[in-house]
Amino acid sequence: MGSVGEILKEWRSIRRMSQLDLALSAEVSARHVSFLETGRARASRDMILQLGAVLQMPLAAQNQFLLAAGLAPAFGSERLRDQDRAPLEQAVTWTLERHAPFPAMAIDHHWVLKAMNAPAAALLTGAGIELGDSLIDALAENETLRSGLVNLAEVEALTLMRLRSELAHLGKAPVLQRAVAQLQQRVAAQSGPVLDQMPAVIPTHYRFNGLDLKLFSTLTQFTSTGDLAMSELRLEMMFPADDATKSLLMGLFSRSEETKADQTGG
Repeated sequence: MGSVGEILKEWRSIRRMSQLDLALSAEVSARHVSFLETGRARASRDMILQLGAVLQMPLAAQNQFLLAAGLAPAFGSERLRDQDRAPLEQAVTWTLERHAPFPAMAIDHHWVLKAMNAPAAALLTGAGIELGDSLIDALAENETLRSGLVNLAEVEALTLMRLRSELAHLGKAPVLQRAVAQLQQRVAAQSGPVLDQMPAVIPTHYRFNGLDLKLFSTLTQFTSTGDLAMSELRLEMMFPADDATKSLLMGLFSRSEETKADQTGG
């Protein structure tokens, strides 16, 4: 962990802000920002949090910023009481379940699968992917998934762009940095599409276990809970990209619900 000045300078660089830009946005003098970076001034807790907010630092990075200043972290999974976190967790479950018959999942900032609805479970467990698995590792190593992705080269190229974007937001993230390095090698070695910008949606074409599914994904993230674990959670919602996929998913989900009703006597 670096000093307050080193962290401040690093995040200014990540956000491409000059000392003057940061000072104007944080409503402090450029001289004070300079003194903080050189160690000639000591940052208060309020100043650390103010600068962290202006620099759009992730909550975990803001905790490190506070620790570097000799202050207690402001954000943590224990910050919210159980009764306060419960509605947020229920909102995640509700959102995933209500997205059926289409797949939806929750992943953390390391792309570890934390929750999924029944359609996503049917899709992913068919490829041997379970809760707690890394989707980054699965894309690199799971041969069932890789062979079942018709547009594997496109998915890898898009994933590389997405990881780079997330790294720009998170700053130092060794897990993602390693993933970027590995993906860069694979993308460079294949004749996939040349992409110069991230598309609005992420297309995925699956073909395995007798299914042919064309989907696209959107992402949602919690940004204002003040809770570290929740702030790192993202919801990936998949939608059918054509009518055939829509009909297939609706039919599979309907039959699954009928089977459950028969088993419970409902």
